[in-house]
Amino acid sequence: MIEEDFYATIKFKNGEEIFAKVAASEEEDRTMLIVSNPIIVKEMKSKADTVVGYKIEPWLRTTSEDMFMINLNDILTMSESSDVEIIMMYQDYVRTGNTKGTNDNGSSKIDRNMGYLTSVRDAKEILEKIYKNSNKDPKESK
Repeated sequence: MIEEDFYATIKFKNGEEIFAKVAASEEEDRTMLIVSNPIIVKEMKSKADTVVGYKIEPWLRTTSEDMFMINLNDILTMSESSDVEIIMMYQDYVRTGNTKGTNDNGSSKIDRNMGYLTSVRDAKEILEKIYKNSNKDPKESK
């Protein structure tokens, strides 16, 4: 029996950490995890040692497989994720196959279609203002 899929961070007993879409499957008295397109997420830091972004890499580089069975005995801990930013980065990575927007050396090609860059705090403030203004009663503004 396979349970419903969910996004999770998995920490293995050997220290590796991955992010993936996960489903649990019970087979012959043991529970296995089926992970789809597992990735490694690395923080990218500035010279001031502050996080400026994330770099996504495939968990296994020498295979084109996208689903793996993992024995629960190899897992130290697992945490279901509801972090929208990480989930969106993961989905974009899976959808584009890690080929969109990169040069031969793997660095990003920046273009106008990428939109404007901002901090999460600034974007949150702007979106909250838009939301609050859109919910005002039109009679109040007169």
